Amino acid sequence: MTRPHRSRPGSRSGGPPRRGTGPRRDEGPPPSGIQGDARELESRLRGMDGASYGRYKSLAGRWAMEGFELEIRKVQSDPFAPPSRVRVTVPDGTAGLPAELYRTPVRARALGGFLLRALRRALRDTPVQVDAGGQEVLERSAIRIVREGDDAGAVVVELAAPFPGHGRRIAGAAAAHTLTEALPAAVRESLRWAVADVVAADEFVRTVEDAGALRDGLRDRGLVAFVPDGAVLPRASGVDDRPLRDAVPFAAPESLRVTLPVPNRGEVTGMGVPEGVTLIVGGGYHGKSTLLRALETGVHDHVPGDGRELVVARRDAVSIRAEDERGVQRVDVRAFVSDLPSGRPTGDFSTESASGSTSQAASTVEALESGADVLLIDEDTSATNVMIRDARMRELIEAEPLVPFVDRVRPLHAQRGVSTVLVMGGSGDYLGRADTVILLQDYRVSEITARAHEIASRTPDQAGPADSGFPEFGHRVFDPRSVDPEVRGRRKVTARGRSRLTFGGDDIDLSAVAQLADPAQTTGVGLALAHLARTGALEGLTLAEALDRLDAELERGGAAAIAHGSLSDFAVPRRHEVAAALNRLRAARVTGHRAPQATPGTDAGNSGPAAGNV
Repeated sequence: MTRPHRSRPGSRSGGPPRRGTGPRRDEGPPPSGIQGDARELESRLRGMDGASYGRYKSLAGRWAMEGFELEIRKVQSDPFAPPSRVRVTVPDGTAGLPAELYRTPVRARALGGFLLRALRRALRDTPVQVDAGGQEVLERSAIRIVREGDDAGAVVVELAAPFPGHGRRIAGAAAAHTLTEALPAAVRESLRWAVADVVAADEFVRTVEDAGALRDGLRDRGLVAFVPDGAVLPRASGVDDRPLRDAVPFAAPESLRVTLPVPNRGEVTGMGVPEGVTLIVGGGYHGKSTLLRALETGVHDHVPGDGRELVVARRDAVSIRAEDERGVQRVDVRAFVSDLPSGRPTGDFSTESASGSTSQAASTVEALESGADVLLIDEDTSATNVMIRDARMRELIEAEPLVPFVDRVRPLHAQRGVSTVLVMGGSGDYLGRADTVILLQDYRVSEITARAHEIASRTPDQAGPADSGFPEFGHRVFDPRSVDPEVRGRRKVTARGRSRLTFGGDDIDLSAVAQLADPAQTTGVGLALAHLARTGALEGLTLAEALDRLDAELERGGAAAIAHGSLSDFAVPRRHEVAAALNRLRAARVTGHRAPQATPGTDAGNSGPAAGNV
């Protein structure tokens, strides 16, 4: 596949060099702002050999390499500090990317994901690192493909490059090899269409585009998720997210089989998970949780060959789990907790250390508050007493403040339009409440709704009333001054793996936030939180309104909208994970509640938070 190139400044067809392309060897002095060319950089580095490590900082700035520009953006303070940060800009005339592969934001993200992975392979034997990600294809700060203007088709990549040293002395020869030989070779090998695997690149882009189209079309078809025939859902291991070899491929039951249109493949056939209450049942180790986990990750796109590349769920599907000892800040949990023995209000409930049941109740309301329209719940990661309570226990214990989810699951859909997909293997209380019941046996799927309803009809209903309603809940307003990422005047936002985030002086535990894809997305969550506080988006707005504003800014500006000068690698997060982090930030303070769509500035909340451990 090729693209015709029109003649313009800096392209291979001639003309004076455009800023960022770098001079040709016969062009004379470098353009203004350029420190020098590759030969000058190599000479400077070799001449520094053995000098004090701090002399590396004199190299900061732009260098005209052959076919691209290298910008040394930040030099590490010593060999043991985080790596230096460099930027590579490949002009469109050198990159030669077909415009059709980056003409939309989705295609540009996909092509960027392909190029990052190619660059990572090319850098394999060098110390230079690029954030290419794993099985998910996310919008990352590590790459930007310019889509408009005279520079359309240019590729900008952010890299981490450890500058070598002998103790605290410069290792000039090693640095020269990395920056003037190894890195340029990797760039030539991976960021030029002339040497790309064009068939694989095209497949990558088309696969991601098809997945996005499937996801966007779910609501119009009355579906919350889709799993194509032939999908491979099991993973290689708990620490290896690649597909399991020799796994049983997915096959949709006829009663749930749907055929959906996609822009590239034409049509895709598989299982449509309908709106309402869907129950996934089956024996242990037969694939129930594996199917649910595939739906959890279906909010993200995946690379070709992942096995789940066309498994999709609605963008606002949120996984709910119990989470012992998490803090809760003024959440309206009346839907699930009422009449506490101490008389404390549950419409404005706080605790420093929630129990499993209370934490799950709070997480459910928080997900609804952030805009979830599908809840994904597995009994294995849930608190039993907030999920079910049978008739014998109801008769034995009358003064029970917990209202189990089984009593709320139907009105949650009927009144609020929120669907639920549950994995349940130990209780039949949900059989009569489910619209759809899916059986997993030996990783094979069948639909058994009629049989489940027949069993439910001839056995006493162990649960409470199915039409108990779902009460309104207050939407919280946060104090932006309590969401502070700064420590001693410096912003501190650091991911500690996927599940922990250092934010200012706090350490946020995100281990129960199951849909975070990788550490780069965790960093993105922290930067999004800092952005909300920095821009005043939390001032006087409910959390949902602030998240709406964040979504709009990300839609317009992409990853750059929340960077604010950060040189960290990050991926753009969903609003739900940003909200989850704020809800787990112990320093955060809620100033009050407002009814949904109320006029900003009114405070319908109680006068203060209640504290305690339930």
